[in-house]
Amino acid sequence: MQDPTKIADTGSAVRPNLGGRDTRDKSSRADYASTRPQANGAWIESVLPDSPAWEAGLEPGMRIDSVEGHPLGDVIDWRWYADGDVADLTVTVPGEEGSFACTLERESGQDWGVDFTDVLFDGIRTCVNACQFCFMRMLPEDARASLSVRDDDYRLSFLQGNFVTLTNVGDDDLRRIIDWRLEPMNVSIHAITPQVRRELIGRNADRGIEVLQALCEAGLEVHGQIVVCAGINDGDELRATLDWVEAHPNIRSLALVPMGYTKYSKRFSSSFSEDVEASRAVVKLVEPYQARARNELGITRFQLSDEFYLDAHLPVPPAQSYDGYPQFYDGIGMLRSFLDESVQLVAERAADLGAITDRLAQEDRRALLVCGEAAQDVNLRLVKLWEEALGGDPRVDVQAIRNDYYGGDVNVTGLIVSEDLLAQLPQDLSQTLVVLPSVMFNFDHMTLDGDNQDHIIEELEARAGRVLVTDTSPTALLEALQCNIG
Repeated sequence: MQDPTKIADTGSAVRPNLGGRDTRDKSSRADYASTRPQANGAWIESVLPDSPAWEAGLEPGMRIDSVEGHPLGDVIDWRWYADGDVADLTVTVPGEEGSFACTLERESGQDWGVDFTDVLFDGIRTCVNACQFCFMRMLPEDARASLSVRDDDYRLSFLQGNFVTLTNVGDDDLRRIIDWRLEPMNVSIHAITPQVRRELIGRNADRGIEVLQALCEAGLEVHGQIVVCAGINDGDELRATLDWVEAHPNIRSLALVPMGYTKYSKRFSSSFSEDVEASRAVVKLVEPYQARARNELGITRFQLSDEFYLDAHLPVPPAQSYDGYPQFYDGIGMLRSFLDESVQLVAERAADLGAITDRLAQEDRRALLVCGEAAQDVNLRLVKLWEEALGGDPRVDVQAIRNDYYGGDVNVTGLIVSEDLLAQLPQDLSQTLVVLPSVMFNFDHMTLDGDNQDHIIEELEARAGRVLVTDTSPTALLEALQCNIG
């Protein structure tokens, strides 16, 4: 993957650091963005003391309207036009008449020291598609309004790793993407045959392929995705799509994920999760493409999501098959990463695990790891390895939360909601340390059914339990337990 901090145009001139995302950093993902309403404009959220912005008199609550005479539509504009050591700004102060001019000066390599309330200053670009498999169309009627905002913004693809269809990208946007080298771009492809694409996506489907083709011809790095729907874009259509991707080497990875559905879906009532043979057929179809890519390019490139291996009752591939996990947060390789990290953790830090178990025993307490049903087996594997390393009970249990709120085949940890959690955890938690996965909360510490982290902790503490919220990786779990037991 190209380093996004070293961006060049179609020639050889070096371009500014536009700050593409780190896909392994959860805080940079769009679903970790704030759920609070955002006002349009480059509103300053914070200013670093003694920074160039601080010395120039910028303060939180002010709005930067232009840089070097250029209006700002997003943080990419800011980073592009304010790339030098001097930046002339036009700034507005709420409640005051007009605006004022401001000049920032900095040493080479110094940060301006200003953060904004959002990365998009002119509002999010919403989806113009009518995808059959859209999860937003399968939400309960009482879901909070912010969940129904269907974003499809190429800027969030570059900045935060969102997948976009490119169907709403105009010619000016396309020139900007290419000229400014906004890569890598994460693109939902789904199907290549025009008729199938229109059936899946809607009447704007053709535009997405036109833009994607232009990005490939310009040499931009792309990471693709296919949501596989049984009977629609699998089989021969999937093979045709894989052939097209195989012929476009700029598409450095392609994620294949099975369509998920909820009990509120009006169209789907089953998917690959209920059909072992259909899942195995997809795995078998993709394997020759993976083999050719490894032979010709040295990478697997065509990546099946963890769900396909679970649904097919097949083991997940070894770590080297995942090419450094470029699509980790699309569910590609999470299980393999967790399993390998568990083995390494137990081998290298058995003493630390033993100390945690000893402290749990001293408190006469057990730790209860909460997860979604899809992650139950790997969490149980971690506990089993822990038990084998100690030669006895580690005083750690696992409870998978069934997703009754969404129903259907929704079973991942990140979609656990408050009402299911509180309904399924024991009423008596007097000797229990409940370990909640942080991924079930968004940036504002809210769950998808509108509850907040503080309230959930209060409810569990009312059952006499203690509560710990942590990342779900084995190492993060160990370190959180070390800090919170005893």
